Amino acid sequence: MNAGPAPHWSRPAAGREPAAAALLSWLGDPHAPNLAVLTGSAGSGKSKLLAWLIGHGTRPGTVAERRVHGFVPLPGQSATTAAWMLGDQLSIAARSPGELVAALAADPRRTVIALPELHGAEQPGPLVELVLGMASLEHVRVLVEVRSGTPWAQALTAGACARMDLDEPRWTDEARRAAWYADHPDGPDDPDGPDGPDGPDDRTAPEQEQEQEQAAPFDLDDPASVCAADPWSVTTAYERSAEGHGGLRAAWLRAGAALTREQPAADRALVLLAALGDAADPRLPGVLEAVARDADWSVVWHRVRGDVTPPWPGPVRSLATGTGPLAGRLVVADHQGTVRVLDADGARSAGRLPHSVPGTRAVAEHGDGAVSVLDEHGLLHTGRAADAAGPKGLAALLDDGPSARERLLEAVQEYVRRLPEPVTALTGAGDRVVLGDAAGTVHVVAAGAAPRTAPLHTGRVTAVAGTALPVSAAGDTVLLLYTGGADGTVRAWAPHTGPLPEPVAARDCAVNAVAVTTAAAGLVLAIAWADGLVEQRALDDDRLRTFRPGGQAHALAFTADGDLVVGTDEAIVRLRGR
Repeated sequence: MNAGPAPHWSRPAAGREPAAAALLSWLGDPHAPNLAVLTGSAGSGKSKLLAWLIGHGTRPGTVAERRVHGFVPLPGQSATTAAWMLGDQLSIAARSPGELVAALAADPRRTVIALPELHGAEQPGPLVELVLGMASLEHVRVLVEVRSGTPWAQALTAGACARMDLDEPRWTDEARRAAWYADHPDGPDDPDGPDGPDGPDDRTAPEQEQEQEQAAPFDLDDPASVCAADPWSVTTAYERSAEGHGGLRAAWLRAGAALTREQPAADRALVLLAALGDAADPRLPGVLEAVARDADWSVVWHRVRGDVTPPWPGPVRSLATGTGPLAGRLVVADHQGTVRVLDADGARSAGRLPHSVPGTRAVAEHGDGAVSVLDEHGLLHTGRAADAAGPKGLAALLDDGPSARERLLEAVQEYVRRLPEPVTALTGAGDRVVLGDAAGTVHVVAAGAAPRTAPLHTGRVTAVAGTALPVSAAGDTVLLLYTGGADGTVRAWAPHTGPLPEPVAARDCAVNAVAVTTAAAGLVLAIAWADGLVEQRALDDDRLRTFRPGGQAHALAFTADGDLVVGTDEAIVRLRGR
């Protein structure tokens, strides 16, 4: 299908054609500085010109070199809230300005960001640091508006940048300016307009009344109050406050952009409850549970950074549900490669693997207490938790050879050594092991049988999960796999047949994790996306539940009774659908 024509660009207001042409030239010049600073005195037309560029640059079909990917009007914003807004627009789960810059650095795609009115921000200084951090990336362009003569204008223009001062005559075509005012006799003398760059307030009376209600005073010590208030105002108030507010402040700032999204108070209370530390006022969980009673989920338990009873197990990078000797347990790998075993009923420690595996990407549990760990180089390591050791005593004496599981793991190790591409994803599937590689191929390995493979993704496979699907009343099952990729798709494949031609799900961001289970209600799939969204899909009837923990969810697992466990860098939480 041929793309339609590129959208037409109108002329800018008040004779600003020379300035507009210069901005478009900066966008299209690969050798131009990554930072452009639009300055001028109050009323010089900066906001109106930037609004023209953003309005056209964000339209569907805009050519790549003129595309604006993210913008945040900065009046009243802090560096943190600006990072949250940009993260939402760019499909990045960033809880801080540093995380936003790091995520942008890891994504080589060209990104253009516009930031109007930095001089009106809550704290311009940290925003200057954010702007300079983003502009230091080779593939990121930042256009920022700031009033001339301010310290922030001086800081932004101290280094390499493209600077445009709208007070200079060269940026205005006087003939066109006169013609524009002749055609707009009722237009404002100030090209920025009395109502800002977006023009007059055209909201309906009910919409204005609702915003006034949201902007009403709220109590930072009252969970119900902050969950019902304007979330941006609450965020700003918590940032300004030096008090802990019973633990609400830490929980709110930990959950980040998940709380500032447009959503009912019940959903906001659920997110806040999942982020609440165990040092918080003991009355708060009950209040939050009451406010969250209409949410799709309930929180069974949660552990967040800093918890001590029981202790938080650390950042979660991979999860697996235990079976066999590890039934009722969770296998959890952290950012340093320590693999712990937790009680699934309360996240209490139940052992660990004797050796850590730095750079852990995934863990797989094999049903006999053995756990495989995949590292960042694509190598597999196998160990056992202390309370899931192999046979002892008489059983050990009678054991005269490798078990079926040991033969399987030996076959997998040998297969991995022969693969041309490094392994990037792993899961156990009964008497088989499922692998994904950097080229997008998924492999199913069984001892004594030929491996089955299928190219399912463009680029790296990021996650694999499998379940035994009943196919007859006699108890016969087939293995059903769900795989996620860096290409932003989730695909289904039963290795005895070909993969489904269309993805089960697709979005414009990578898949971090998948989990699948066969519950009483049918087949249930969970997906963690790189922008922080967690979805649970009941595939038999298309029911959908969503959850945003605030940062990226790196790992998912279903418990034996169908609850969903979500692991992030800040928390691990067990959710139950209502």
